[in-house]
This record gives sequence, C-alpha cells and structure tokens, in this order.
Amino acid sequence: MNEQLTEDGRLKHLLTLDGLPARILTQILDTAESFLTVGDKEVKKVPLLRGKAIFNVFFENSTRTRTTFEIAAKRLSADVVNLNIGTSSQSKGETLLDTVANLSAMQADMFVVRHSAAGAAHLIARHVAPHIRVVNAGDGRAAHPTQGLLDMFTLRRFKGGFHTLRVAVVGDVLHSRVARSQIHALTTLGCPEVRVVAPKTLLPRDVESMGVHVFHKMEEGLRDVDAVLMLRLQNERMQGARLPSAGEYYKRWGLTPEKLKFAKPDAIVLHPGPMNRGVEIDSAVADGVQAVILPQVTFGIAVRMAVMSMLAGGQ
Repeated sequence: MNEQLTEDGRLKHLLTLDGLPARILTQILDTAESFLTVGDKEVKKVPLLRGKAIFNVFFENSTRTRTTFEIAAKRLSADVVNLNIGTSSQSKGETLLDTVANLSAMQADMFVVRHSAAGAAHLIARHVAPHIRVVNAGDGRAAHPTQGLLDMFTLRRFKGGFHTLRVAVVGDVLHSRVARSQIHALTTLGCPEVRVVAPKTLLPRDVESMGVHVFHKMEEGLRDVDAVLMLRLQNERMQGARLPSAGEYYKRWGLTPEKLKFAKPDAIVLHPGPMNRGVEIDSAVADGVQAVILPQVTFGIAVRMAVMSMLAGGQ
C-alpha cells in the first residue's frame, strides 16, 4: 500500500511523485487551475482551510519555497506558523521526531517540511497522528514534489498536454531533487521522450533506469525539444571537484541563445530558481521571450494551494 494514499485512494501525504498514479497528479493539476484566479481577486482568500494550523518546518533554508507555501496556506485561510529549525531546537540537540512531537502537541494539522536528509519527510509521516498531513518541501537529493508539480502545471499551461512532448532536463541531475521529481512526473503523465543533458560527473549511475535518454552535448540533447528544464548547480551538495570551473561549465552546458536555437522555435525554458546567471543560464535566455520562469513562481502558489486543500479534505 502506498503510504501517501488513504485506503480509498485519496491523497494523504505528499512525500514524492515516485509511485503516485497519474490520476492523482492530474487531479492536483486540475485543482490548481481552479485556484489560479484567487490571486486576481480584491480579497485573495478562500475559506477551505479556515481553522487549520499549518506549520512550515524548515530545517534547511529556502526563501522562495517557504514563502510560496506561506502565501498558499494563507490564501486558503489557514493559520500559518513558520519555523526555521536550523537556528533553534535542532542546534540544541533535539531530534527530528522530538521536534515534530512538540509541534504536534500545539495542535498542528499539517507539516510542510524541508530537510537536508533524504527521507526526513517520510520518517515524520510515519510518526505523526493519523489526522496530521505531511508535505515534503525538499529532502536531500531525493525529492521536491511540489516543484515537480508546478513544472508540470507550467508545461501543461503552455503546451497543452504531455503526450506529444519532447523534454530535456539539463544540468546537475546528480544532486537535484527537483530533477528526480520532474522525471517521475513526466514519465507518469505520459511524456514520450524525456532527455537528461549533463556532464558524466553530474549524472547518477542509475539515471537510465528512470526511463530517460542521456546526452552529454547540449547540441544533441536540445535538438527539436519542446521544453528545456534547466537545473541549478548544487554547489553546496557537491563533494570533491566534479567540474573544472564555473566558466567551463557555462561554455559547455550553460543555456545560451545559440544553444537554445537547437530546440524547437516555440520551445519554452523553465528553471526552479534561484538562477546562477552566467553559469547554467545566460541572462538573455532567462529574460527572453521563451522563458516561463516567472509564471512558474505564480503557478507554484496555485499548485501548493491544490496540494494542501486536497490533503486537508478541502477538495
């Protein structure tokens, strides 16, 4: 039985996109569509989660992800508590489960968790009370499911669907939890060709088992693709020298206007942020007409509203 689903097949926790059925991913995307217009209203709120307490528990810093989760929860009328655990209980020696137990005693209904250790959100989900829901906001190199979902939402909005798409995931796949979530989502939703483009030192050994085609040259990997999903270089997670230099990386794998010409003329460019301009992406591309990076951020609020409302029984 999938620990992310209830006995009757509804979403219970969102820990990873790996193993979730296409119907659940599609339901999240469809639900997010209904929330897109909330941000356009004079009062940017709906009452679905009124009275619910949502704790953003971040053991690892992330301004963008935490902020969009906070905005999403507040637009659902939830009570939101933001905790940067890295500067509090964890530094005093309190264990992960001790921290969660104490927060649970404060009548929490949902935890949004980011942690540097893979599997942290899964561990928490196994130890919380039955009524508490858990959302993984990124764990180590393992998964970042809401980022993967908002990328799928962006692709669907701009390209209409997945069944005819050729998509390239480019960059530091080895250290990227985003890449894993993107690949799981794309293959589950029926994308016929998913490519990864990266130097050999930045690819997991088992990457081909994920159902992707591997390329080491940008010109070949980007040829005739419909979308380019750029990844941030995860310098903070690298151990040892995996790259000759940032300049050399940019020269060979940075997305420039010249390299983007190998993709289809109407190809779109995505990036989870924050961007390293002049390293993985050129400013002319990041700010160009094919980039949909800012819409991704906007869509991320609607997608996170969809996830939280479904988990809490609001949809």
